Amino acid sequence: MNTAPSLHSTKKNLSRLTALVAVSLLALTGCTTTAAPAEVAPAGESVTIADAWVKATDEDMSAAFGTLTNTSSAKVTVVSAETDAAGMVELHETVENEAGEMVMREIEGGFSIPAGGSLLLEPGANHIMLMGLTGALVAGDEVTVTLTFSDDSTYEFTAPVKDYSGANENYEESDDHEGMDH
Repeated sequence: MNTAPSLHSTKKNLSRLTALVAVSLLALTGCTTTAAPAEVAPAGESVTIADAWVKATDEDMSAAFGTLTNTSSAKVTVVSAETDAAGMVELHETVENEAGEMVMREIEGGFSIPAGGSLLLEPGANHIMLMGLTGALVAGDEVTVTLTFSDDSTYEFTAPVKDYSGANENYEESDDHEGMDH
């Protein structure tokens, strides 16, 4: 009597074993912990402002200030701003011109806020310039400003109007502003 397994039976067992290993491996691949890449929230949901305020004035121009904070893991860029309180709004920086005077001018490319960081908007530095005011800004009033980011998302904040007598830099006019009363 021959007790050795037949060649046919060995191939059949080998096929079953291969199928069992394949099914086991397929089942285990569903148990991996590989995380999908995290989606970055729109900039408008990741940015907040603290200590916001607008300079009181009865003239044609004013500015908004505060500290913008970016809570996301990616840099965000503010590309524009708008408010019903002004006919034109620009993102400004204050720099020294060729004559050594401190002047305000529109910042090219907007304000960048680093990932997990902040950007200070203050008199004599970066600020949101309000031009062609629609009326006097009186201490105690409030101004609502909407920021637009490079990803087209927006963030709206309301800032109180405060008296402030400093930071009286000159405005460096470009051809776009020729003829405006500054």
